[in-house]
Amino acid sequence: AFQENEIKLLTAEIEHLKNFGCLGVSPNLEGLRDENAKLKYRLNFLRKSLQEERSKTAKSMININSCLQEIFGAAIQAAYPDLENPPLVVTPSQQPKFGDYQCNSAMGITQILLKTKEQKVSPREIAEKISKNIPANECIEKVEIAGPGFINVHLRKDFVSKQLSSLLMNGVQPPAVGKRKKVVVDFSSPNIAKEMHVGHLRSTIIGESMCRLFEFAGYDVLRLNHLGDWGTQFGMLIAHLQDKFPDYLTVSPPIGDLQAFYKESKRRFDTEEEFKKRAYQCVVLLQSKNPDFIKAWELICDVSRKEFQKIYNCLDITLIERGESFYHEMMKDIVKEFEDKGFVQVDDGRKIVFVPGFPVPLTIMKSDGGYTYDTSDLAALKHRLCEEKADILIYVVDSGQSVHLQTVFAAGQMIGWYDPKVTRVAHAAFGVVLGEDKKKFKTRSGDTVRLIDLLEEGLKRAMDKLKDKERDKVLTAEELKAAQTSVAFGCIKYADLSHNRLNDYVFSFDKMLDDRGNTAAYLLYAFTRIRAIARLASIDEQMLQKAAREEVLILDHEKEWKLGKCILRFPEILQKILEDLLLHTLCDYLYELATTFTEFYDNCYCVEKDRQSGQIVKVNMWRLLLCEATATVMAKGFDILGIKPVQRM
Repeated sequence: AFQENEIKLLTAEIEHLKNFGCLGVSPNLEGLRDENAKLKYRLNFLRKSLQEERSKTAKSMININSCLQEIFGAAIQAAYPDLENPPLVVTPSQQPKFGDYQCNSAMGITQILLKTKEQKVSPREIAEKISKNIPANECIEKVEIAGPGFINVHLRKDFVSKQLSSLLMNGVQPPAVGKRKKVVVDFSSPNIAKEMHVGHLRSTIIGESMCRLFEFAGYDVLRLNHLGDWGTQFGMLIAHLQDKFPDYLTVSPPIGDLQAFYKESKRRFDTEEEFKKRAYQCVVLLQSKNPDFIKAWELICDVSRKEFQKIYNCLDITLIERGESFYHEMMKDIVKEFEDKGFVQVDDGRKIVFVPGFPVPLTIMKSDGGYTYDTSDLAALKHRLCEEKADILIYVVDSGQSVHLQTVFAAGQMIGWYDPKVTRVAHAAFGVVLGEDKKKFKTRSGDTVRLIDLLEEGLKRAMDKLKDKERDKVLTAEELKAAQTSVAFGCIKYADLSHNRLNDYVFSFDKMLDDRGNTAAYLLYAFTRIRAIARLASIDEQMLQKAAREEVLILDHEKEWKLGKCILRFPEILQKILEDLLLHTLCDYLYELATTFTEFYDNCYCVEKDRQSGQIVKVNMWRLLLCEATATVMAKGFDILGIKPVQRM
């Protein structure tokens, strides 16, 4: 509306300038010398951006819940104009007899009127007043007041049918989320010279999925891998490298097992005093950027990177490496900034910062002049806020780091790096992975489970499962391989993402590979079945596209209606996750969509066949379109979760 108004004003202004003979338009801004040309440039820019915005909005999937909130927000405002911030509660109905959605604001308004105005009004009376003030709209068929004051909303069938047709023609488009914001996500973050273990699994999977969601919603996403690639441990690693491979500067050392290399150097550090002293000297030389020691450090980092990349390739993870070393040069400025602002106290030689509300201070410099994790985390926070200009900053880190991260965030706020009302800085915490004995997931010998071993075991188990189902007899070798990786890695990801990330979860291959219940195995199988329906009826993609443009989706059967509404809840599910970062909501939704589809398929014939000959006698195209819409939404849901479905399974 603002842009439309500005276009009108600019057009009038240009006409006014024309009368004074101000002519000439240059294509670039620097060359615009007169007022008329500047106005025309601004006008063209506005028209173009408005056109793009309208085109994007026209294709966006409508968030029905948000639409209803706007409608009921206007109705409440009209009914009770004096109320400030009245409660606005709109949710999908749990039972068909209560309509499709419910507005449950009346009870809250009753309490507010009683407290602020000492008016005793029944919720039912308030619900009636709200209902009378509902503005004209395209989505509500009728409303009914039930019980103490629930407003049951029935959607219009032609509205739902139109939205489904739009989905089929435009594909799954992201919900409109306003201004394009910059999002920085910190996830995975293993340590150099240590192998990735099951503890890194959750951060890597959850972080990747969050990035995919924000990217789909149209945000500018920076995916950061905050590697542990700097610190005192590199002293002992370099000292051990010098002893074991003295010609490392000219001949690349064949470090095959970096984990064993790390353990050897740690044992020597703990038992050999002379080695320990040399390790400390190596740290000093590394931090002073001695070229030979930098080369040794880079060699060790490269070995680790190659191992990490094997796992990232398996799980289809994309990251930009920005480890602790990236922020090393910034740390002295961080200490100085806190000192200049009077936040630093000296305690036994250490420089510490107390943050109001947090009992444990941050140590920003050790007594020997070295920096700490606190310093590097503050440097990373500042760089992401002030250099990367993040609007949203998400740390996907285990719950054990919660107090530390909240202290760092509060310190950044205290020193003025960001305002939480403007910039969102969030810790997306998660619980630990447990074994089936409900204890921390370990190997039989008590060691931490290596992530690469876990993935290989997943591949083996997935192939066993496929062979149990005799899939090897009907699939080609290539299809079988695709199904194996889809099931193995899909099941591992889904088992994690389908649990509330705040809770611990039990890792069980048997449960995650079960093709019954809320598992990736069940959903992947359901998806391939849905995709096969049109194929088996000899209906190709072009025919479906033509039908989407020409057919009206009939939603007369209760199961058609239920499925249609379920499909269209996708944008509101995504909007909720963008707000609370809880991805299990998407898993729950996909499972509900798959089971709702099964109900529809069992009750509504999509393709009718002759019982004797098995020949197709009738294709109910609008039902095939419902199948296609279901599969399209499921495919996008899988994509956000990082799961790759297959056409045959």
